[in-house]
Amino acid sequence: MKIYFFSLGLLIILNACHSQNCNKLPQRFISYEQALSLVQRSTFNIYETANTSNSSWITSAKYYSCDGATGFFIYSTNKGYHYIHSGVPVSIWKAFKYASSKGSYYDRNIKNKSLALHYKSNKFN
Repeated sequence: MKIYFFSLGLLIILNACHSQNCNKLPQRFISYEQALSLVQRSTFNIYETANTSNSSWITSAKYYSCDGATGFFIYSTNKGYHYIHSGVPVSIWKAFKYASSKGSYYDRNIKNKSLALHYKSNKFN
């Protein structure tokens, strides 16, 4: 029993060491890989995924928000590209998440909009 509590405590401490508060993320990133790594290691108030199984080209979509108002929208395509948009309003994410056509909604409401950062990579971790 003591080993169990020691292991559980150690796991909690190690996890805390690897995550950071989302409020401490930089305003700019030097690469897609840095942005993805920092976002995924941070603690957010909102983390959601969208079911993209009916999309012809968006293969995954995730949303991370620190303040519940705006956040990071991360998605992958069937061509093997991965993108991050920051500053995406939660209302846009919710509408995307429930859109009957994810690709059409993205093209009309997210693509080429002034939503701050856009990172593109053909690698995904």
